[in-house]
Amino acid sequence: MTDARLAIAAAKEAGAEEYAAEDLHAAEAYLDSAKRNLSEKAYGPARRDATLAKEKARKALEASEGSDEKK
Repeated sequence: MTDARLAIAAAKEAGAEEYAAEDLHAAEAYLDSAKRNLSEKAYGPARRDATLAKEKARKALEASEGSDEKK
């Protein structure tokens, strides 16, 4: 989950809240789900959701970085 948290932070820093809000919010929702699953000792679903969170955050980061190139 640390990787997902770091990826979300990087996306936010790159401006994902403005340029890729949908992917960023999805990443945050998956991370929240991973935390809930972990607290319920549902380790497989927690890992899956953390991975999805990281993927969505990376997508948001890429979209945000791409928006800088268009300016």
